Amino acid sequence: MTGQLFPLLLLLLVLGFLVGGLHASAGDADPIYRTCVEQCEKTGNVGDMSIPHCLFSSSDEAVNNTWYMQEPLYLQWKQLNCKSDCCYHCMIQRESEREALGLNPVKYHGKWPFKRIFVFQEPASAALSAFNLMMHFVGWLSFFVLVNYKLPLRPHSKRTYYEYTGLWHIYGLLSMNAWFWSTIFHTRDFEMTEKLDYSSAVALLGYSLILSLLRTFDVKDEATRVMFAAPILAFVTTHILFLNFYQLDYGWNMKVCVVMGIIQLLAWAIWAGMKRHPHRFKLWTVVFGVAIAMLLEIYDFSPYGGYVDAHALWHATTIPLTYLWWSFIKSDAEYRTAMLVKKAK
Repeated sequence: MTGQLFPLLLLLLVLGFLVGGLHASAGDADPIYRTCVEQCEKTGNVGDMSIPHCLFSSSDEAVNNTWYMQEPLYLQWKQLNCKSDCCYHCMIQRESEREALGLNPVKYHGKWPFKRIFVFQEPASAALSAFNLMMHFVGWLSFFVLVNYKLPLRPHSKRTYYEYTGLWHIYGLLSMNAWFWSTIFHTRDFEMTEKLDYSSAVALLGYSLILSLLRTFDVKDEATRVMFAAPILAFVTTHILFLNFYQLDYGWNMKVCVVMGIIQLLAWAIWAGMKRHPHRFKLWTVVFGVAIAMLLEIYDFSPYGGYVDAHALWHATTIPLTYLWWSFIKSDAEYRTAMLVKKAK
């Protein structure tokens, strides 16, 4: 039953991603919204609201070219200007009108109409991404303390018995990097933060795939590890360069990420069963938890109250799964170390 259910969940996940990519944004095609943005950029007003950033041109230079009217450099990182503020306030106004007419929310420029808190464009997703970053930091730190100070070391080299210590350290750093840029991207979404978020996520997925294959195939020899990693590393690097310097193709990137995710989930699940790992239930819980939680990405509903959408809930589910994942990694280190110490005696 388990062997039949897992591929079915993965199939649903892939179909959901592919079908979800067919929906286009309707909000920014709305003539009322477009007219509002055009008038706002000319007048600096949306209804009774005045837009302070419309004192500045789209290049963030003051309209009258007076140096003291330019926005300070330390504030320009927010990428808030006349156009972005006009789009935001016209979106909020239009959604209020649609709500009064009993209409459902629609996407604008590919995104749901979120309500800002200060500069936080998607406050719930940004906060939950920060929690995930913290969970990975705590998990990696506890793993570092475990293998270096609590478990026995090899008597001559003083290195850890666990053969995958260095690989998990790299994984921890890449995870923290990915969640850091996820936090920044959900705070302020513009071209640079978007590319950094996507690139970091792809790098983490690619490395996770390499690590899953090295661990499940029990590869310890350095030369063999390089042979495993080289083609995947080359593909991931090429893909990141493609996204950054040729075309940020969301559909292609989604397919690449889904395939890499499916392969490593299958690898971990099958390996745990075949090897009868003593902590396999932790691993199976994470694998099934991730597969089911990612269904939230398929059920892409509009943000409740303007703050919490399906993507934010997906970030929420990864917090306990991250804790359990690092718990398995530490258990695996203890298990392998105990076996190797016993063999050395």
